[in-house]
Amino acid sequence: MDILIIGGSRYFGKRLMARLLESGHAVSVLNRGSSAPPEGATHLVADRNDEAALERALGDRTFDAVVDQVCYTPRQAEIARRVFGARTRRYVMTSTVEVYEYEDSAVPVREEAVDPRAVAVDTGLPWDDPEFLDGHYGEGKRQAEAVFAVDPPFPYVTVRVAHVLGGNDDFTGRVDHYARRIRAGEPIAVPMVNHPATYVYVEEIAEFLAWAVEAEFTGPVNAHSHGLLTTAEICAEIESRVGGRTVFQEVEVGEVSPFSFTRSYGMDNSRATALGFEFSRSADWLARAVSETVGAR
Repeated sequence: MDILIIGGSRYFGKRLMARLLESGHAVSVLNRGSSAPPEGATHLVADRNDEAALERALGDRTFDAVVDQVCYTPRQAEIARRVFGARTRRYVMTSTVEVYEYEDSAVPVREEAVDPRAVAVDTGLPWDDPEFLDGHYGEGKRQAEAVFAVDPPFPYVTVRVAHVLGGNDDFTGRVDHYARRIRAGEPIAVPMVNHPATYVYVEEIAEFLAWAVEAEFTGPVNAHSHGLLTTAEICAEIESRVGGRTVFQEVEVGEVSPFSFTRSYGMDNSRATALGFEFSRSADWLARAVSETVGAR
């Protein structure tokens, strides 16, 4: 297959590129030139927010599939639809569990809980403001999904990725947040009622995205390993690696630590399972994931 990847040159994005290249696909990587693609991939340079520049960089090229790792807003999605509508037969957008930010379900949520066809799109919001975008991450993804879902038909997939753990190159700092406090025995702020969540191992989400590129289904799909994890379970693994002591401090208001949630944060992965992807269990890789990240620090 001839595959274009937009952005995503680090963490699970670089693992995805490696898997696609190892499988013999022709891979092109489009970014603003800030990072070079891996050996064997073609580099295209353009700002994906600049439609004219994007058209120039692509020339007359077409692709079997496009993987969009950096679509955060409905404006970006609208440009993508116009530019790639006649250039690809499959468009895979990396979305997020955060599209369910308005849901609080006692049971893991299925994809139909957020139907992108029913999501209102407002391109007039200040999506170019980094502070606004950071505060509306889930809504930006919801509206981007909605743009791909409207008529006329567009062959899109939105992969709603769970919280990712593992790897010696985890740049998020979330595991480090806990490791520093556990080493020092400092309080870790958590909600009064702290809900578990679904997660996915960094290697597994790369594998899932590579699988989704070659599959035939369309529409939203939840992507996560089987089994919920609690903040306490994650901290217990970190404590076993770094020593110290885990001290939770329950707070009624104010900021809480990452991987602690005031509402249900579980997804249901039965659609992906029925389509043929075999997820692992979170409990089987948690120790390895924590060891990789903590050990790298």
